[in-house]
Amino acid sequence: MKKRTALLALLTIAATILLSACSSIQRDPPILVWWDMKRQPKFRTEGETGLFADGRNTRYPPEDTVAQGYLFDETAYNTGMEGPTYVGKSPVPVTAELLHRGQMRFNTYCSPCHDRAGTGKGIVPAHAPQWQPANLTEDRVVQLADGDIFNVITNGRRTMPPYKYQVVTSDRWAIIAYLRVLQRAANATVADVPADQRGQLQ
Repeated sequence: MKKRTALLALLTIAATILLSACSSIQRDPPILVWWDMKRQPKFRTEGETGLFADGRNTRYPPEDTVAQGYLFDETAYNTGMEGPTYVGKSPVPVTAELLHRGQMRFNTYCSPCHDRAGTGKGIVPAHAPQWQPANLTEDRVVQLADGDIFNVITNGRRTMPPYKYQVVTSDRWAIIAYLRVLQRAANATVADVPADQRGQLQ
């Protein structure tokens, strides 16, 4: 009987010790059984022993500080603007490689709404008839400055969302170059065909 009472007493003491570890009362400094990262040398953001006179260990960044990787010059290439007006023509030379890149990016990001020919009959409006994207081959869009189209791709307009986070700057200009090809093809006449190839037209 005495052994049983002693065993119960030991279990009670052990349970009390274990449960006391879960209490809201915290020791300062705490008792550390294992040497962990709590004891690593460091400065907290705010603290009584701050590096600076106001008790802080960090400073606000100087005015006009730009995070690494986010700096760009406000040039026509990066903004599509020359002063207060849109760039008339793309600042990027048109090459076969640029058009190929533009085609890939157009088919990836633009064709779901505007279709691969740019007429605004993509898969998205087919499932949402109440919303119709613009026909990019119509004269209204053909007459837009390249910088205006760049701005639309970058920042969006009306129901079109911005694509500046999905499409890098160089690819936006590539898309514009390819779009001009689609517009030229959609509005082409016999006069656009080289004279030595007109005989091949059906």
